[in-house]
Amino acid sequence: MQTPAPFIISPTQKILKAQFSTHFQPSTGFEAGPIFHRRGPYDPRRLNPGGSFVRVRFAVRPQLRLSPCPPGAMAAATAAGAAAAAAAVSLLACYLLLHRTGAGPTRTSRSSGRRARRKGLLEAIGNTPLIRINSLSDATGCEILGKAEFLNPGGSVKDRVAVKIIEEALESGDLLCGGTVTEGSAGSTAISLATVAPAYGCKCHVVIPDDAAIEKSQIIEALGATVERVRPVSITNKDHFVNIARRRALEANKSAVAQRESSEKGTNGSAHVHARMSHSKITATQGESNKTLTNGSAHTDYEIQHNRKCDHDSDSKGGFFADQFENLANYRAHYEWTGPEIWQQTKGTLHAFVAAAGTGGTIAGVSRYLKEKNTNIKCFLMDPPGSGLFNKVTRGVMYTKEEAEGKRLKNPFDTITEGIGINRVTKNFMMAELDGAYRGTDREAVEMSRFLLKNDGLFVGSSSAMNCVGAVRVARDLGPGHTVVTILCDSGMRHLSKFFNDQYLANHALTPTATGLEFLDQ
Repeated sequence: MQTPAPFIISPTQKILKAQFSTHFQPSTGFEAGPIFHRRGPYDPRRLNPGGSFVRVRFAVRPQLRLSPCPPGAMAAATAAGAAAAAAAVSLLACYLLLHRTGAGPTRTSRSSGRRARRKGLLEAIGNTPLIRINSLSDATGCEILGKAEFLNPGGSVKDRVAVKIIEEALESGDLLCGGTVTEGSAGSTAISLATVAPAYGCKCHVVIPDDAAIEKSQIIEALGATVERVRPVSITNKDHFVNIARRRALEANKSAVAQRESSEKGTNGSAHVHARMSHSKITATQGESNKTLTNGSAHTDYEIQHNRKCDHDSDSKGGFFADQFENLANYRAHYEWTGPEIWQQTKGTLHAFVAAAGTGGTIAGVSRYLKEKNTNIKCFLMDPPGSGLFNKVTRGVMYTKEEAEGKRLKNPFDTITEGIGINRVTKNFMMAELDGAYRGTDREAVEMSRFLLKNDGLFVGSSSAMNCVGAVRVARDLGPGHTVVTILCDSGMRHLSKFFNDQYLANHALTPTATGLEFLDQ
């Protein structure tokens, strides 16, 4: 009787799963992608030094194959397997080396050259991950992706705006190193300015409406900024928090000039004249508050880069009104920074972008950039209750239903969401390129925030929840198979006293009760 030939049993479910038969036939492949989502158990991922996710796939299917082994085949197969494994490891090392040195996929201009070890707070801002929101994606059949802006150092998308506003002001000379940045903000921009300003050698003074979540002003004070809480009034009122912030910048400039003139009294005539000429003029109008206190040699962030110290204790550096609503540095932050990141992270494959608007900077900058890259990308506004932007986009007229024909209430309860919705068109919003608008409700935002927390572990704030409501609406209208991107502006940590306060919600009949997404079907 003939003795049967021995058999080779191939190794299975290893990092490199090789198939053996008469010949060794390994198959390896590499795939890089910045979108982090689960594809299966044999899809190990590593975070590359640049910050994007690299997906490494060894494309051999796990299986057990038995085949006759001719004489000498065992040794040959073993040698071939070792050689193939070494080649695969070498190829992986080369790929990661190229990706580390920048020879791999390019980064946005804003984040180019950044390393795994980032130099200081400012380099940690931006380049946030674009994450797949699994529950919403599975429910709609679309890829719904959220830009995780709550991972910025200051905790929100407004970090980008704070950086851009301060950098442009320093470069133009409107803000001097050691000066004070003033702003009227409901919270997030104020927190970002208070976070970023010290990195540029500046101080911060914030005027905030007293109906904003108390934890926001507490955070701002903890960051070392001056906080001034005022009652909420119409923007046409001189005591609106934005108008007060503008006045504070003017007052700081007048005080600075007075101090400089006083200190110059002991100098000789020519030096006195030269110093007076190098100081800026103080304008009397609020609308020109930023055209003040410029110096003959502009103070920019290069001063900080060259280790020149700023006089933090001096009040002679004046103030600068950030003016986030009308300052187009806000729009430029997203056109030059956020938009390119989204385009790169999706590799240009997105079909739609949707976001709410407050100042309008985010939706304007991102929509304009994406439209320039691909006119087929649809961009939509998501508007909360009490805001007139929905009517502006859909009908061309800025008013809310409550304001029509003089029906506006004296003290209307608009929305519990913060940082979004407005009843005027800002310069930043004018830059937006939109295809349509959706309107959400407070209940939808509350229910969505709890749904995301329960199903995805995402603890997001009110504006982020409203954005996700918009993302589902867009996905349903487009149909399965599309990619929809939105912004996760900030986390729920800043909304504990209102949006995540059970008693507060109960007082406004907003206690969440939904178990799924049925609240969007009502």
